[in-house]
Amino acid sequence: MRDMSETNSSAETARSSGSHKKKKKHRRKSLKFEHSDSCDATVQGDLGRENADKHDSERDVHRRRTDEKKKKDKKRKRDKESSTHNQIAHDVDANHNSRDEKKKTKKDKKHKSRQDRRFADQSEGSDMKRRRTHHKLDNTDGHSCTIDGTHANKQQLKKHFPFEYEHILAPMVGASELAFRLLCRKYGATLAYTPMMSASQFIEEAAAIQASAALTTTIANANICEFQTIPQDRPLVCHFSANDPRHFAKAASLVEPFCDAVDLNLGCPQRTAYVGHFGSYLLGEQDRNLVLDIVRAGCKAVSIPIFVKIRLLDTIDETIKLCHQLRDAGASLIAIHARYRAGWERTGPGARDGPALLDQVALVKQSMPDFPIISNGNVITYEDVVANRRSTKADGIMSAEGILNDPAIYLQRFGDVNKDKDMDITIDSLSPLRNDSTELINGFNNIQEKIVRKLNKKLRKIETIERKLSDGCILDEDQQKLLSAKSSILNEVKMMENLRSDQTQTSISASTKKVQTTTIKLGDLFKAGNDKVALAKEYLSLVRRYPTKIRTVVFHTRRMCKDLLEQYQLMEECIACTSIDEVDAVLSKCSCYMKHPDTFHFDQAKAAREKEALELKKREEGKRKAYEARMIRKAKREGLADLEHYLRIGAEVPTKDVIKKLKSIPRDEALVMWKKNHSQHCMSYHLDAGGCKRDRACAFLHVEAKDSNTFDEVDEVAG
Repeated sequence: MRDMSETNSSAETARSSGSHKKKKKHRRKSLKFEHSDSCDATVQGDLGRENADKHDSERDVHRRRTDEKKKKDKKRKRDKESSTHNQIAHDVDANHNSRDEKKKTKKDKKHKSRQDRRFADQSEGSDMKRRRTHHKLDNTDGHSCTIDGTHANKQQLKKHFPFEYEHILAPMVGASELAFRLLCRKYGATLAYTPMMSASQFIEEAAAIQASAALTTTIANANICEFQTIPQDRPLVCHFSANDPRHFAKAASLVEPFCDAVDLNLGCPQRTAYVGHFGSYLLGEQDRNLVLDIVRAGCKAVSIPIFVKIRLLDTIDETIKLCHQLRDAGASLIAIHARYRAGWERTGPGARDGPALLDQVALVKQSMPDFPIISNGNVITYEDVVANRRSTKADGIMSAEGILNDPAIYLQRFGDVNKDKDMDITIDSLSPLRNDSTELINGFNNIQEKIVRKLNKKLRKIETIERKLSDGCILDEDQQKLLSAKSSILNEVKMMENLRSDQTQTSISASTKKVQTTTIKLGDLFKAGNDKVALAKEYLSLVRRYPTKIRTVVFHTRRMCKDLLEQYQLMEECIACTSIDEVDAVLSKCSCYMKHPDTFHFDQAKAAREKEALELKKREEGKRKAYEARMIRKAKREGLADLEHYLRIGAEVPTKDVIKKLKSIPRDEALVMWKKNHSQHCMSYHLDAGGCKRDRACAFLHVEAKDSNTFDEVDEVAG
């Protein structure tokens, strides 16, 4: 019987082994055998446990091999990613290990997700506050389009914001005002920046308006720091200079209802930026924490994106590091002017000299592939726009010099005029400046409430006086006056309530009213955009509607029509214009000479005078640079570690109180005091009624006087 059971058990063991070889996926299931008696069951149970242990051992081996394979794959992937990153970013983060790379990737995803949620909420706002670009092509129903010569599926285009930002008008002091922005938008610009505005000055002027009785004035039409806008001027980026996080945050909150993003200027190379310590002079490592605090403060203060415009630092590694820090601080987009930041000591190209270094923009973009980078530089024609975008892989192109000469520089983005000349282009009909927005300046509603509260308080006093009078009390003179003013106070209360009701109705109607549009054929748009005189006259018509300084009007006219004005010897006459009508007359002369060339006669004597005046202007403008160079050389000869030592002597900005005092004393005494503390500043600019007549040719600094509340870096930042 035992031999027979052993034989049966051997047979069962063989069958069990064969079954496990055929069905490896079921190894975890317990072995099931049929037994004929209790002895056989005991023997079979022992054999089953042995086989189970055997299969567990095989499973462990398989698991170890799988884990080893996964580890090798992960290591191979990490090595590949590390090699690629080092090649692109030039070993910027060579000391970071794989764990740091994972944390960085996780942070990037979290930042992008936060941006997506923020801009998704913004895109659900009103039509006026969150409008996409005002250009709408009728042929956009298709599934593909061409952007700067690159064929792309529209569904696959990355959109970081609820507006287009591929073709941008750069911020320019005294040049990117409302009228010029509207002109550039019509001819292809999809995003525009305001001129640089001082955050502290903006707050001061807004507060002055807030304290006035102009209850219907808005930031958009109050011309604060020359800022004006209308609903059709969207998407819009408000561009501020600042060196105090509080000022930047406050200014951003003031303009939030009227723009789509707020930009921090870190690129201005002007002398005033050095004296005021802003712009590109904040890009030094010693001010890095201050810059990041400014960005963080702006992000906390507003719900719209915070942009930053920078210049290149001394090395590409430093530039890439700065961009990563700005992104981590909360910046949503970085525009890079691909020239080096300004400095007093020039060992290479200056802040405005030579071609832009677009290869460095390309390296920054490669190190931040999922973050919006805008390229600025080397753009004079639309072909340059296409080449810049292809070489840098930037998300958008910003133009300053090119678009000043040709406001229609982006016109070709609409299509090929030879093939699509009959295509309809939809543009916005412009609205009056005074009906531009329903958002009142912060605090205006509070002013109304305060006035109403004071009036109600007077009415309560009158009620008390009336009760005393009914009780037979004798009223004094003040009580009698207050009682007699009851009817006028009641009228004032009624007027304030009506005003509040009117503002509410205006807000409701304006928020629901859609912007009117018109259409124009692409061929007609190209014809107008390629006619410089017609383009300049169209700009003048916009200026008549949205006024700006005559100096700005002359500047744009001579830039747009430079070749024609020089050809017909009208440049000097254009610069001397003091009104829009005079500028218009000069343009009419250009048109006449173009239609009737025989009517123009070249004046040799006038040409000689213009050449001499130009040479004199160049000499005068070179005086300041020569002075700066001498002061740097003097510091070097004396072995001073601070090469800017002598440039700081007399660089103190005069206060408004000092200016007021100097105007009240004799000129000789004022000159002595001026040389003592403000020798680098232009005395005529501050003390003369008409200002400095030399203007840009002046070798001294032209900086606005400050007051006691102006930011002082020594007091606020040093600690």
